[in-house]
Amino acid sequence: MKTFNLLLSVFVLFITASLFAQFDLKEKLKEKAANKAETHVDEEIDKGLDKVEEGVGNLFKSNDTDEKTDEDNNDNSSDSNQSDNTPELKDSISTSPASVSLKSFTKYDFIPGDKVLYFEDFSQDGIGDFPALWTTDGGGEVKTINLAAGNWFHMNKEGSFYCYTKTIDFPQNFIVEFDFIPEGDFQGEFEFHIYADENKSESINSDLYPGTRGIQIYMNEGGWSTKGYENTKDAQWLESHSTTNPAEHNNINHIIVWVQNNRIRIYHKGAKALDAPTAIYSGDKFNKIRFSSYNSQCTPYVSSIKVTTAAPDTRSKLITEGKLVSYGIYFDVNKDEVKPESFGTLSDIAKVLKENPSVKIKIIGHTDSDGDDSKNLDLSKRRAASVKNVLSGEFGIDANRIKTDGMGETVPIAPNTTSENKAKNRRVEFIKL
Repeated sequence: MKTFNLLLSVFVLFITASLFAQFDLKEKLKEKAANKAETHVDEEIDKGLDKVEEGVGNLFKSNDTDEKTDEDNNDNSSDSNQSDNTPELKDSISTSPASVSLKSFTKYDFIPGDKVLYFEDFSQDGIGDFPALWTTDGGGEVKTINLAAGNWFHMNKEGSFYCYTKTIDFPQNFIVEFDFIPEGDFQGEFEFHIYADENKSESINSDLYPGTRGIQIYMNEGGWSTKGYENTKDAQWLESHSTTNPAEHNNINHIIVWVQNNRIRIYHKGAKALDAPTAIYSGDKFNKIRFSSYNSQCTPYVSSIKVTTAAPDTRSKLITEGKLVSYGIYFDVNKDEVKPESFGTLSDIAKVLKENPSVKIKIIGHTDSDGDDSKNLDLSKRRAASVKNVLSGEFGIDANRIKTDGMGETVPIAPNTTSENKAKNRRVEFIKL
């Protein structure tokens, strides 16, 4: 009997333990499933928020109270304040692509010169006004956008000409840069003209081939074309075409045009998009620029138009003269990260330093006077340090050979009274020690 009771007790304990174990296992499974579901929900919420943020980033904003910062491609001031009351564009504007490594810009062999000949960012113009130094047979106005700081000229009348009224003294070798956002029908061609006008007229020039000679650059979603012309009886067009890295519709495109005597090169998105060695007639020097949407429904935004001399002799400037002033180091607004478009300039400097291993340098950042003094000083120091890091990390220059400093707005080389002078003051200097 005792044996029976003992066996019965053991059996009951076994059954009870099994039930508790099953209950505990079920509870754990439920808890794990709940946690997994919760994690999945969190992931889906994050994805949804990312989509919302992406959608918000696709809209142009207006800002009648927006203050122009010190920034173009290598600007230096505090962020501008933008409101949300600009009407939406016809087409939604996609956000700019993520930053790209300098290594992907190895074909960017252009190097801006050490002299700014012309700069226009429309900061002197009021929001909603037509730019004071331009003329047109159509319409347009200065606006602010959500994709970038500063003022943008919206050339919003189809089939129109937009002429800069003043002359620019172009040398034989020069570089033109501008930021360009195509809006509207970008299948048709939008045009940029550089030409020689012996009359130096300030009025609108609506001739299809203005001046005595010139170069027309056509851009659309399919690629690039250039047409060199000379307005003489028997002259023929000098044409070139390319489908490499076309400008992107509804996105910021930084376009670079390098003219070297009869040769023209166009750079875009990390590569040489077009190279035509015999694209321009020899003759009078160019002195005028013009944009045109003739026979096109493209109505783009344009800003940060800059003309510099062609590449300086880096070795002579740095080794012999002991100082190199560079306008070829690019940064985003209020950022200290070196942009990939800086590759050509930095590669050239690194080459000189490798050929002269005993030379040590100091990199000094400079800003214009816009914005807060202390912020400009701090930003100029951080940018100089970033340039050092790129020369060391990307190009293998011994960091011990490089010192850095920033002077902010304290050492201008021109009065901070115009957009062009401010562009001259925004620079990076390399000093031989």
